[in-house]
Amino acid sequence: MAQQPRLICASAQLKNAAIGVRFDVEIGGTPVPAFVIRFHNKIHAYLNRCAHIPIEMDWQPGDFFDFSGLYLVCATHGALYLPETGQCASGRCAGKGLTAVAVQEYDGNIYLTEEIHHV
Repeated sequence: MAQQPRLICASAQLKNAAIGVRFDVEIGGTPVPAFVIRFHNKIHAYLNRCAHIPIEMDWQPGDFFDFSGLYLVCATHGALYLPETGQCASGRCAGKGLTAVAVQEYDGNIYLTEEIHHV
């Protein structure tokens, strides 16, 4: 049986290459931090875990973009990720990427559409 979408935030809260919105997803009964951002007018969501070391990436809540606004950056060691795919672009992530989270945008809101069952 499909789960009901869960409201994350209003669409207006996300500006292009700006502050993201943090939320939790449940994995195996445990809440895990995640985030949603807008890049090139599209939304993208990932677990808030660097692929190099599983630590939260934002240096201040919701601050995931580097100074150029072109990459997501891990504040701890500077690994860079492509906002559209979560793929590692530079750093110690050794070709690994961020774990995507299923979200949709409609009716002026952004919704989590599926919990993650394993990572």
